[in-house]
Amino acid sequence: MAVRYPTVLALDFDGVICDGLKEYFQTAWNAYCKVWQQELTVPPTELAEPFYRLRPVVETGWEMPLVIRALLRGESEANILQGWSAIAQSLIAEEQLDPKMLAATVDGIRDRWIATDLDSWLAEHRFYPGVIERLQTILDSGLQTLIVSTKEGRFIQQLLEQQGVRLGDLTILGKEIKQPKAQTLRELATASSEPPVIWFVEDRFKTLLGVQKQPDLADVSLFLADWGYNTVGERAVAEQNEGIRLISLAQFTQDFSAWV
Repeated sequence: MAVRYPTVLALDFDGVICDGLKEYFQTAWNAYCKVWQQELTVPPTELAEPFYRLRPVVETGWEMPLVIRALLRGESEANILQGWSAIAQSLIAEEQLDPKMLAATVDGIRDRWIATDLDSWLAEHRFYPGVIERLQTILDSGLQTLIVSTKEGRFIQQLLEQQGVRLGDLTILGKEIKQPKAQTLRELATASSEPPVIWFVEDRFKTLLGVQKQPDLADVSLFLADWGYNTVGERAVAEQNEGIRLISLAQFTQDFSAWV
């Protein structure tokens, strides 16, 4: 059967287009210092790399300082990768923490950083090799393209403009729309009388599994970005899933024919 190339392309931002790990770590460290009343010092040099590798376990922002807490208490990376949910709940109970308080602390630190030194906050983000050029080619082609992200849309726009991207008709749907990505895809699928061919690129395996469970989104082609925030185990499972294509950065930066 002939491949149907997209008429609508939906892209996640963090972990697909942009690598914000340095910003995540700095925000998480500052939140950790505030919650556990540590003097705000430079984090231990050996802490950043394990945190980066553990980024895939973080589903919501309040977990970021908790990952640091677990590491500094001696929890192994392997244990965190395999059983993060249980470890997180144990820490919450043992240390009498409130996830809402943790979330507010993380958000507050990030908001203050952005408000007081936006340039340095933007500078903590980098873009994956070749992705900006590929995105510009796609935008210049006139293909309906959307960025669907949990990062605020205005910051996505600033980061892209900082890279010299000509946004054109790019639609940016960020944190401010306050709806699941599956719902956004559903709205795209029903937006016109002619059914679109939607391709969705995401780095969170759980997000793709969630979309896959929606019967009315069965026609959406799902791609897991193997360079993003996912684990070796998740990529192995994705390779066995007929409804999800594992895509490499080398494939992504080429024409759509290289994706399938």
